[in-house]
Amino acid sequence: MSSHPALECKNACEDWPVGHDRAATTPPVSYRTIVRQWGRIGCTGFGGPPTHIAMLRQLCVEEEGWLGATEFEDAVAATNLLPGPASTQLAILCAWRLRGWSGGLLGGACFIVPGLGLIIALAALFLAGHPPLWVRGAALGTGAAVAAVAVNAAIGLVPASWRRAGPTAARRVRWVVFALLGAVSAATIGPFLVIVLLVCGAVEVAITLHNRSSGTLQGFFLPVFLAVSGLSGGIGALVWVAFKVGALSYGGGFVIIPLMQADAVNHYHWMTNAQFLNAVALGQITPGPVVLTVAVVGYAAAGVSGALLGTAVAFAPSFIFILGGGRHFDALRKNQGVQAFFSGAGPAAIGAIAGSSIRLGLAISHVWQLAILGFALIWVVALRRGVVPALVAVGVLGALAGLVGLPVGG
Repeated sequence: MSSHPALECKNACEDWPVGHDRAATTPPVSYRTIVRQWGRIGCTGFGGPPTHIAMLRQLCVEEEGWLGATEFEDAVAATNLLPGPASTQLAILCAWRLRGWSGGLLGGACFIVPGLGLIIALAALFLAGHPPLWVRGAALGTGAAVAAVAVNAAIGLVPASWRRAGPTAARRVRWVVFALLGAVSAATIGPFLVIVLLVCGAVEVAITLHNRSSGTLQGFFLPVFLAVSGLSGGIGALVWVAFKVGALSYGGGFVIIPLMQADAVNHYHWMTNAQFLNAVALGQITPGPVVLTVAVVGYAAAGVSGALLGTAVAFAPSFIFILGGGRHFDALRKNQGVQAFFSGAGPAAIGAIAGSSIRLGLAISHVWQLAILGFALIWVVALRRGVVPALVAVGVLGALAGLVGLPVGG
């Protein structure tokens, strides 16, 4: 990374005190390079956050040396403390470290836009009034596998979160309780899941700060957003749903699935359960973060303009967090209150992701889809194979089901 010779980046980043193991003198990275490299990752980053992180590390650390290895790992840890799509925030942060706020805006946009364009095009195809039989079959096939993807996502998050709980029996008991609360809430009271996440985080904060010396509350940052239930629909409702997606997705993008499902299907009736399953699947098979699912919800609510608006609102918090607070991330990571909050909200979010699979599974409408779900569970959960190949495979199977005459209505 080249922040020292570039005055803009130096001024923006001088308060980041860790990881200065990069080269001290390198020319500033051009905006054209940011457009090309971040756009490349945005176009080819299939596979979700693990792929995005690996590609960013290869580019910024291994190939170009823009960031040191320690610096990059600190950036990963810092973005994982924030609500919202962590890999998108990491892409913004890496570009911000190169060229300040303008680089962060440009890099983040180039990372997001390719997947956004593709997912809007697919939404127009799959949500058309009378799509061909093979399209409806492919939609139902990929939708049937989404519950398995949610289970896989939850399982993948457990080891790190469990280690964070530490060896203390009391903390491990609370971890289990928080996870169970998240799972039950996601399966039963989807719209109010955010309250459960915040309460679990607040409980852990109260217990942690009670057991430690005074003064740990100073500088504590806790993003608390009040649930709004009075919106009846329209653009205001879409903005609120998208804001929740971007600002409350603790623990990964999948935690917002029950929130979106409750709003888009049950509350505002923008789409059916089958269409929502397909929206989640599209968010998985396209490059970019799963939060792009909000673009499909926005498209169902208000067409292309709704997709663009929902995406802009959903990603705005990530840009604000990084561009406005990036220089303070080291202090954020060391703050005991913040650490405690995520020690409580994190397990609840993992439980919510697992619990969302129940709602997603119940949304299946045809018997043949159960076979698809079984195949997906074996592929991604039991065999631990790739999610994107599985979704492509079940999409093909679903398209064949539609062509041979299996029911594809609903």
